[in-house]
Amino acid sequence: MGRHSLPDADTADDGRSRPRVRRRTVAIACSLVLAVAAGTGAAVQTGLFSFADSCADDAVRIDLAASPDIAPVVRAAADRAREEGLRSDGQCMDVRVVARQNHEVAELLATGSNSPDYEVWLPDSAVWADRVQATGDGVPLTAAGNVAASPVTVASVASAGTELGWPAKTWTWARLTSAATSSERLRLGSGDPARSATGLLALTSVARSAQGSSGASDTTVAAAAKALSQRVSDTDAAAAATLARAESGEAAGDPDRNQAVFLSEQAAHAYNRATGEGIPDLRLFYPSDGSPALDYPYQLVDETALSTDESRAATRFMALLAEPASRRALTAAGFRTPGEEVPESLVRAAGGREPQPFTGEDAATAALPSDMLQQTLGMWTITVQSARLTTVVDVSGSMQTPVPGRGMSSRLDVTRATLKQALAGFTPEDEIGLWEFATGLDGTRDYRELVPTDPLGPAGRAGTQRARLTEAFDGLSAVPNGATGLYDTTLAVYRKAQDTFVKDKFNALVVLTDGSNQDRFSITRSALIAELRKLSDPGTPVPLIAIAIGPDADLDELVEIAEATGGTGYQVSDPAEIEAVILKAIMTVGQKGRAPQE
Repeated sequence: MGRHSLPDADTADDGRSRPRVRRRTVAIACSLVLAVAAGTGAAVQTGLFSFADSCADDAVRIDLAASPDIAPVVRAAADRAREEGLRSDGQCMDVRVVARQNHEVAELLATGSNSPDYEVWLPDSAVWADRVQATGDGVPLTAAGNVAASPVTVASVASAGTELGWPAKTWTWARLTSAATSSERLRLGSGDPARSATGLLALTSVARSAQGSSGASDTTVAAAAKALSQRVSDTDAAAAATLARAESGEAAGDPDRNQAVFLSEQAAHAYNRATGEGIPDLRLFYPSDGSPALDYPYQLVDETALSTDESRAATRFMALLAEPASRRALTAAGFRTPGEEVPESLVRAAGGREPQPFTGEDAATAALPSDMLQQTLGMWTITVQSARLTTVVDVSGSMQTPVPGRGMSSRLDVTRATLKQALAGFTPEDEIGLWEFATGLDGTRDYRELVPTDPLGPAGRAGTQRARLTEAFDGLSAVPNGATGLYDTTLAVYRKAQDTFVKDKFNALVVLTDGSNQDRFSITRSALIAELRKLSDPGTPVPLIAIAIGPDADLDELVEIAEATGGTGYQVSDPAEIEAVILKAIMTVGQKGRAPQE
C-alpha cells in the first residue's frame, strides 16, 4: 500500500523513507539485550559518546504528526529524550516530530485507503479524531490521554475591546458574536470551521448560546455564519494574521483587517509574544456561557498494527510529555496542562483580565456534544456554499410500513414530516427540488418531477419555493402496488442535475428509499454505475447522497451507486433521523470536494 504524503509545515525529519515493521515481536536473547542496555546506559550517563553512537542500531523509532501550534514543544521534548538517552524497555527512543495541519491529516486518515506513515497523531482537538471515526472506514485511533488544553475565546484588538466593554463587561457567545457582526466598525473573522477546530467549536458555541437565549436561534446562527463566511481564513494562524495592528495604523479601518477573531488562548498568547514585551496587543473575551477548549488528544494510530516496542515507546513518550520539564515548556508556550492550576501570568500574557475569564458554574458546561458539532458543520457547509439539492423520495407500497414505536405512522408519514422540518435549516438562497418514484407511477416511467429545483425564498411567505415544497411534501402518497424503480430513476435525476448544474453551489442528489431495485425492465446495476461514471464530471460535481430507510433497504447497493458519483450512502432505522443524516452527508461529501489533492 502507498503512504500518505502531506506537505510539512515544519519538519525535523531527514527526508528518508524507511520500511515499517508492523507486527508484534517478542524479545530474544534477553541477557544480551540487558547487557547492551546496561553498557550503553552507563556510557550515556558518563557522556562517553552521543545518542547516535550508543543507540543508532537499536533505537525504537516513533513518527509523530503534531498540530503546528504544539509541534515545537513536542519536538523539543523528543530532542531532550534523544539527548538524554531516554529508554523504553531498555531501548532508546528516536521520536521524529513533524507539524501537519489537522484537517489534512483527518481527511487522509478518514479515507482509510493508505497506511499512515506515523504511529502517533497529536491534533489540537478530539473533533478531528471524531471526524475520522465517523466515516466508518477510517484508520483506527486509540486515545491515550490529553497533553494540553487551551480554551476558545474571542480575541479583539485594543480599540474593539474598549468598544465591547473589555474587561468589565461579560457576554454570552450569541450576544458577543451578534455585537461583533452587526457593527460596521467591528469586523469578526475566524478559521474556517471545516478546517479549524477553534472555528467549529466557537460557531457551535454560538449556536448553543442562541438556542438558550432566543426563539430565533436558527436566524441568529445563520446570520453569524454568513458574516463569518466573508472573513474566513484557512487556519487559526492565518486568522490571527488578519487582525489590525494599531502601530501600523490598520486599526483605523482597513476593510481587509479584522478587529476580532475566534482564537484559542494559546494562539493569542503566541500572537502577543510575537509583538514583543509590554502590554499585550489582544484583549480576550471568555463568554459567560462557557468556553470549549482545544484538548490535544494523544492518539495511537492503528494500534493493533504497532509492534510491541512501538506501542510501549509511544506510551513512554506521552509520559515524558506529562513530566515537569515538559509541562513547564508547555506553559511557557501558552498551553494549559491537564490537572494543574492555570497560572495567572499565562492568562494575562494571552490578554485575559478579571472578570475575564469567566469562572461561573456555567463554565463547566462548555463541552459540546458531537451531534451538535456535526450539525454546525453541515450548516456551515450549506451557508458558505449555498446548496442545490434535488430530493428523490421512494413512494413504493412498502413505504406504507409502520415505523416501530411511532404508532400507526408509516415510513412515508415520518419521511414527509422530517423533510418539512429540514426545510427550516436552509437559507432563502438554497435551492431544493422534489421527485418521487415507484413502478407504475407515471405510465412506463418510474419517476415524476413534482417541484423543479429552485431557490427557496424567505420563510413564512405564500407563493415561494419553500411553500410549494411544503405542499408537495404533504401530498406525497404511496403507490399501493408500486415497487422500487431505483435504477431508472437515479439515472434520470442524475442527468437532469448535470444538465441544470449551478456553479458556486453545492449541487447534490438526495435519494431516500426503503428497498432495492425491483423493476425487472430497468437498466442493470452495472450499466447504471457505468453510465453514472461516464456522466460524472469533476468540473460539475453532483454527488449522490443515498439514504436507506429501514432494514429492507440494500445499503451496499446504494453505497456502490453513490460512490460512482463521488457520493456516499447511509442507513437509518427511523425516517426521523433523515435530517441529521443529510447534514452529516453534506459535511462529509462537501469536505471531500474541498480536500487538497495528494
